[in-house]
Amino acid sequence: MVSGVDGSLLTRPRVLFIGGTGIISTASVARAVALGYTVTVLNRDRSRTRSVPAGVEIIVADIRDAAAVAAALGPRTFDIVADFVTFLPEQARAAVKLFQGRTAQYIFISSASAYQKPPARLPITESTPLRNPFWRYSRDKIACEEVFMAAYRDDGFPVTVVRPSSTYDNTRLPLLFGWTDVHRMREGLPVIVHGDGTSLWTLTHTDDFAVGLVGLFGLSVAGEAFTITSDDVLPWDAVYRSVAAAAGVSDPVLVHVASDRIAAAAPDLGPGLLGDKAHSVIFDNAKIKSLVPAFGTRVRFCDAAGAILAWHLAHPEACVVNKEDMALSDRLAAH
Repeated sequence: MVSGVDGSLLTRPRVLFIGGTGIISTASVARAVALGYTVTVLNRDRSRTRSVPAGVEIIVADIRDAAAVAAALGPRTFDIVADFVTFLPEQARAAVKLFQGRTAQYIFISSASAYQKPPARLPITESTPLRNPFWRYSRDKIACEEVFMAAYRDDGFPVTVVRPSSTYDNTRLPLLFGWTDVHRMREGLPVIVHGDGTSLWTLTHTDDFAVGLVGLFGLSVAGEAFTITSDDVLPWDAVYRSVAAAAGVSDPVLVHVASDRIAAAAPDLGPGLLGDKAHSVIFDNAKIKSLVPAFGTRVRFCDAAGAILAWHLAHPEACVVNKEDMALSDRLAAH
């Protein structure tokens, strides 16, 4: 049991997911339902809520429209609010204003990309400085954290910060050019891997992340931050070879290209590469494990790659070969 916003003990705590239908949040909604929480999903797009489990209440409203959300919620309160869609500090300030007094626990999903890049030492822990000069997305998440933590210090806003790293489900291929790379593997064409292929990357299955996140529900952890990632650490070459094996390719042609060169050729890829993927990242999950004993790495990417390929093959609309990515891969591989 957890304490409600009014201090009473509840056997079926009320949790509101803001978002709740994305790669990282869908499994968390399902786990909360499975554990007996009374779950509400707030989403602006009704078509995206078709996949939520039976019994989940759906509120259709745009979280960016504070008046519309306040009208949709009325006087209701929630014991836990999980916020997956705040990306800018002004959005964080609006969230504080909207949910102050409405919840006993507010969990803000930040990003592990907010940690210092390049990291001065590994593994990365919750005490690693937050600084990312390469990626605006990460700096905005840091600014959001600062807004929420100031509200906690000044007014007791019950925020907890969660920092996931690269999280995937069956719909996500963590390759530079997605399905285009799978196509190139199958055709025997060179596939671009940033750097020299040996930098380490942490891949977290969304089902594992959900165990950690939902495990924090109801705990007295306001004002704290938690890294929630897998212990599944792979060099990038191994990530690509796992996908190749699942695609029936035993010896993919991997061509290593410096990240800054890729960024120069494709500026839209630069921030995510230089601000995250180009650096080895290993995370210490001791803190979340100490409070959520059920949390651990149960799904490893090498085992999940087959399910990812199977899902894509069952959804032809996801198997799109991008002509621009094909051309860019050819140019990068030729030099």
